[in-house]
Amino acid sequence: MISTITVFERSPDGGKGLARDTRVRWALEEAGQPYEVRLVSFAETKKPAHLALHPFGQIPTYEKGDLTLFETGAIVFHIAEQHAGLLPEDANARARAITWMFAALNTVEPPILDLVTARIVEGNRSWSEERLPLVIDRIRARLEQLSTRLGDADWLDGAFSAGDLLMVSVLLRLRMSGILDEYPNLAAYVARGEARPAYRRAFAAQLAINAPTTC
Repeated sequence: MISTITVFERSPDGGKGLARDTRVRWALEEAGQPYEVRLVSFAETKKPAHLALHPFGQIPTYEKGDLTLFETGAIVFHIAEQHAGLLPEDANARARAITWMFAALNTVEPPILDLVTARIVEGNRSWSEERLPLVIDRIRARLEQLSTRLGDADWLDGAFSAGDLLMVSVLLRLRMSGILDEYPNLAAYVARGEARPAYRRAFAAQLAINAPTTC
């Protein structure tokens, strides 16, 4: 039975790999699992059919048999539990990898998303220029801690895991800001993630949907 994920028919980022379906695609590719996609428009995500799959009207969703999931962390965790390649067999190492999954989404990603809000949503507010440095400082504080923990290791805890998959996906959001370049070991860490064949396949699949059409 093949899983189906919902993705935007046109991603806001134009296929640069920042849409959250890329994380799910990457996990499926790492696990060697085929999948199908169902394209939806932004308007369709707010309609009853999609809201039945995702109560908050977002993407992606994951369907396989009678199971429907939403939230990328939950989907990636499910894939990692069902298939080899994303979680270690050793119980303690497995628990640590899961911890890094939570850390990526709950500790590192929120201030990074706040930067997007500060620049795009709040950029025209009178207080935006004063708030922006505070947001960037919070990001740097997290990156400093993460950089120290990673050190010169290739991955966060031994072999590549779902924790690295989510952490790399989160850090990719900083590339355009230039902040990531201030931490060479984290920039190299992200580059290693992007170099993985499974990531390249996931990225190419998402980009193909967003590629300009020619007559």
